[in-house]
Amino acid sequence: MNMRQLMKQAQEMQEKMQRELTELVKEASVGGGMVTVKMSGKKQLVSVKIDPEIVDPEDVSMLEDLVLAAVNEANRQVDEALQGKVGSMASGIPGLT
Repeated sequence: MNMRQLMKQAQEMQEKMQRELTELVKEASVGGGMVTVKMSGKKQLVSVKIDPEIVDPEDVSMLEDLVLAAVNEANRQVDEALQGKVGSMASGIPGLT
């Protein structure tokens, strides 16, 4: 495969990856579903849902911890999905695997 074809294939894969990142949304739930967040493939929070039953003005720190845990889990899931996509794309380019 010549360099021009290789560069074209790499550019097409990069464009595909960008489209997939735009469409990717991961959801993470913690505390038995008390806090749920959705994060895009570009690592932006899309939504946060909090069960009203856990909102306790006397224990705000518990709610903060649950939100933090949910965001971190969604972030981990996005990273895992991205690694899978990059790995599968690299296997499609001769000479990179």
